[in-house]
Amino acid sequence: MDLVNRMMGAYEDLKGVLPQPVLSASRMAQDEKIERLERVPLLSECTGRQLREVARITDVMEVPAGTVLTRAGDPGEEFFFIVDGSARVEIPGGKEVRLAPGEFFGEMSLLDGGPRSATIVAETPVRLLVIKHRNFATLLREVPALTLKILSTLTKRIRTLERARA
Repeated sequence: MDLVNRMMGAYEDLKGVLPQPVLSASRMAQDEKIERLERVPLLSECTGRQLREVARITDVMEVPAGTVLTRAGDPGEEFFFIVDGSARVEIPGGKEVRLAPGEFFGEMSLLDGGPRSATIVAETPVRLLVIKHRNFATLLREVPALTLKILSTLTKRIRTLERARA
């Protein structure tokens, strides 16, 4: 028992010197997620209930500049909304596009089950809201208008790519 008391006393002496647990910066309160989601053009017409459901199924991810977020040819398991920072889309064939806060990526692989079509690299430190594959169908079910917006965005991306190749 004496040993335990000495150990506890030593711990108390060191407690002020030891690093303290820090809440991860990637932890974002539900209200803050909703606030950020309201600024995403893709979700601009969502009701409060829909935004709460979307916030419930999203995870927050923070990465430093230079992090590869997706790699062309790899399987896709997540859908991403950029909250803060910017990312570079590297399309096979040399074309590059920049993504800014409010934009999204990763939907193609989740819609068709195919591999990623582009490599996406964080240009700056980036904060993302991430929806896992298993929740993507929930997202589309909860926000039916989202399907049309995603298809519209996909179509614009394909047309831009076609013009670049012409």
